[in-house]
Amino acid sequence: MRWLLPLQINGSQYFPLAWADIPGWNDDDQLAAYRTFRASCRPIAAQHDLPSGPKADPKALGISLRDPCRAARATEISDGAKARGFFEQHFTPLKISRLGEGDGFVTGYYEPVLEGSRTPTDVYNVPIYRRPSNLFVRGFRQSSPDLPNKGQVFRKIGRRKLVPYYDRGEIEDGAIAGRGLEICWLKNPTDLLFAQIQGSARIRLQDGSTVRINYDAHNGYPYTAVGRVLIDRGIIPKEEMSMQRIREWMEQNPDGAKDLRRQNRSYIFFREVNLSDKDEAVGAQGVPLTPGRSIAVDKSLHVYGTPFFIEGQLPIESEQSKTPFHRLMIAQDTGSAITGPARADLYFGAGADAGKVSGRLRHSMHFVMLVPKSLDPIERGRKMPIPDPRPSEKIAKLFPPPDGAKTASKNQTGTASAPGSSMAQASATAAAAAVPLPEARPKIPPAHEPRHQRRRYRRSR
Repeated sequence: MRWLLPLQINGSQYFPLAWADIPGWNDDDQLAAYRTFRASCRPIAAQHDLPSGPKADPKALGISLRDPCRAARATEISDGAKARGFFEQHFTPLKISRLGEGDGFVTGYYEPVLEGSRTPTDVYNVPIYRRPSNLFVRGFRQSSPDLPNKGQVFRKIGRRKLVPYYDRGEIEDGAIAGRGLEICWLKNPTDLLFAQIQGSARIRLQDGSTVRINYDAHNGYPYTAVGRVLIDRGIIPKEEMSMQRIREWMEQNPDGAKDLRRQNRSYIFFREVNLSDKDEAVGAQGVPLTPGRSIAVDKSLHVYGTPFFIEGQLPIESEQSKTPFHRLMIAQDTGSAITGPARADLYFGAGADAGKVSGRLRHSMHFVMLVPKSLDPIERGRKMPIPDPRPSEKIAKLFPPPDGAKTASKNQTGTASAPGSSMAQASATAAAAAVPLPEARPKIPPAHEPRHQRRRYRRSR
């Protein structure tokens, strides 16, 4: 007998759906999603068993993806209908959103292709830095390959003193220059900013070769969206905001661009990765991303490899278009700005065209999370506390409601005012709006006995 484990996703609301009730489910090509899911199964299969009990895993799915991953790795599927049947057989669909909201929210990202140089020149003078050796995160070794992408980051002064790491302005002003941390140099700081926002880049060198870089660490400051700053300052209207508009404004206003960059104190450090031009960027899960099928999610809530069906309309073809979008996508990456249970960054590949599409996405969408059938989304609700039963008639007589509550009760039943009059309606509305609070427990003074009548008890040893 298989035990069903309770499902809990903090800060979310969700409910089960029937597959037939998911708009666009039968119109998608689940075979592409199945192949992307199988790529995620390699690191999932290599995971060690986690301890059982309430502290087993803070994420909702834990290691429950192992079962469908075993089935996927044991099955070769080359047909879209069979791929759809695989997901329907091993998963339960849940409509999910942030608590109190109806839809989720998506943005897009891509891998920029930039021009650079291995040596600094008058043209290429903006360095791309690797992770500094004096960067510390509490609870992690300096050499750890998986530093968190959120939270405080420090640098050491002397032997023991730790202070916050340099922010973007200090680094741009040369705080870590000349330490041999430069991977290569770019033409302008706007290129670097966009590479840091996307988390990876391809650097085309003058000799025709390519350097591939991926996110490695950050300096500990929260990410501030420069687009939001431009909107708040009234420089670019919200409806016109896109990465292309940001780049155009920064190129036309170099002094303003410097101030704008420094509003985002967050700074990203990279590592060089051994990938060819044909390889896609590698996500945080450690597998190559699939354009149009990989997404970045909140890794504090979700497990890499989780399938999400995202449905709605997006401006794929042009800025004004409303292209129907209904696609099964796999969580394989994360980002510091991606927070919440129904929040995703859609990966569109590398190059300028992918950048144009991803740069204009800021849209509400429907999210359906596919949960392995070993988890029970209803079990958690069975343990919710229920209100205490109403007091008995005898108790109610001992503690009658105050006079205000009685008046409110009469007004609500219509016995205290003549129907039809405006005064009566206003009185009834005010009475209905006033919800009486329960009366405090009556204070009964203790009966004082004469001093000579008090009983004395011997203290036991």
